[in-house]
Amino acid sequence: MNRSEQLQAAVKALFPIFYGIDTRVKQNLKKVLDSFREHRVGVHHFAGVSGYGHDDLGRQTLDKVFAQAMGAEAAAVRVQFVSGTHAIACCLFGVLRPGDEMLAVVGAPYDTLEEVIGLRGENQGSLIEFGINYRQLPLTPEGKVDWQALAQAVSDRTRLVLIQRSCGYSWRDSLSITDIEKIVQLVKQQNPDTVCFVDNCYGEFVEDREPPAVGADLIAGSLIKNPGGTIVTAGGYVAGRADLVEAAACRLTAPGIGSAGGATFEQNRLLFQGLFLAPQMVGEALKGNHLTAYVFQQLGYPVNPLPMAPRRDVIQAVKLGSPEKLIALCRAIQHHSPIGSYLEPVPAEMYGYESQLVMAGGTFIDGSTSEFSADGPLREPYIAFCQGGTHWTHVAIALEAAIEAVGEA
Repeated sequence: MNRSEQLQAAVKALFPIFYGIDTRVKQNLKKVLDSFREHRVGVHHFAGVSGYGHDDLGRQTLDKVFAQAMGAEAAAVRVQFVSGTHAIACCLFGVLRPGDEMLAVVGAPYDTLEEVIGLRGENQGSLIEFGINYRQLPLTPEGKVDWQALAQAVSDRTRLVLIQRSCGYSWRDSLSITDIEKIVQLVKQQNPDTVCFVDNCYGEFVEDREPPAVGADLIAGSLIKNPGGTIVTAGGYVAGRADLVEAAACRLTAPGIGSAGGATFEQNRLLFQGLFLAPQMVGEALKGNHLTAYVFQQLGYPVNPLPMAPRRDVIQAVKLGSPEKLIALCRAIQHHSPIGSYLEPVPAEMYGYESQLVMAGGTFIDGSTSEFSADGPLREPYIAFCQGGTHWTHVAIALEAAIEAVGEA
């Protein structure tokens, strides 16, 4: 069977899964449409303001629309957030004070948070340098949340628990909304005042609910991931309890300004339209994930999640076992990207990451992981993390070349 026939067989086997994804897309799109209707979104909301950004009706309405779609009390959606890491950092610095404790409950956090916390780097104004105490609960040997340890891990000093929804660069299951609900319940039983904060990156619109609907106090993410619908050019968001959202906004701008400032630079239409497109784009990415998992498992590679397993985010990991195969896969995907197809991905240092990365990112928005991309750190066991995709058929075309490039396990 040639590569094209392999892909056709995979698509045929996955059609029932694809239908289920389309059903979920419809549910999430209805939720977004209901929010647009509730807040009477019209073309007058597309106009932006300059300067300080005071009285931006579009921005104020978008915050309300976004909050409702996320099941949150309030939201701040801003192009001034340069990344998901920036939005997360604003939440952490907004909530935590010297002497407080932060507890990461799903093992080590994503690489880019290590310097925010103070696990790497010096004299950058990390949380630890500001007197924040940090602990993390290791995962079980099977890569699961250690529920037994979590049930007794929270103390009176624990001001915030960090719940990373996505697997990041680790070989573990991403969290389901049910998992997040269980974490929140266990934490609140021990200390009702502890803030449950979810790094929501890669998880938006994958399930039919978002973390605030199951008790999370605060969430944050990037607009060049899921909720930007592949067309938002920059930015991030925070959502959740109104006082906590405002605290994060005060770190983005300044105390006394908070969420009241920030010009939108004529981006309001894209921000609204990106949110409208987001459920569909997430659905297409999920189909691409299933297809990637199915094909590479057939070739003998370990994959996570498994091909037919329920999805919890838009990331598909493939354990390739060698740096040569990781680079070959990224090059094949780059060569079948719409932008920069002539480029050759090479391992390089990247701000915020400890290891060198190799990355296929031939996307219209620089760094957009809601468009089809693949990357991985050059460290054992050499895992490729494939994510995003505006339509699964593009993923299928790129996969033909990728499986040719890496061959069987």
